[in-house]
Amino acid sequence: MVTVLIIEDNEQNMYMLAYLLENSGYKVVKAYDGVTGLKLAYNNQPDIILIDIQLPDMDGYEICVKLRNTGLPTHTTIIAVSSYAMDADKEKAIEVGVDAYIEKPINPDTFVTQMNSIYNAKNQS
Repeated sequence: MVTVLIIEDNEQNMYMLAYLLENSGYKVVKAYDGVTGLKLAYNNQPDIILIDIQLPDMDGYEICVKLRNTGLPTHTTIIAVSSYAMDADKEKAIEVGVDAYIEKPINPDTFVTQMNSIYNAKNQS
């Protein structure tokens, strides 16, 4: 079973993402802030991490740098899910180690498929 860690402070967004993923057969681990997200990433070694950029304690960029530089398996797919939609935001996310960027609001009908194709593309290369 594929494990997905969601790092998202908005309860409605967390509910939607978790609902979609659990109904598609994923194991979901939830973190509402960056510090908890980092701990859960190391303890659970998820296959996929969905991370919001705007979080209360540290931003998604900082979390991603910490994840990528402190022992997270290289095959872990990190996807930024954020309302920050400027090209510079996407470029910065890629620079810090995000594999892909999905803009909010997500499309519930296509989100899981979109996430799967990012995950599969990373793990085929």
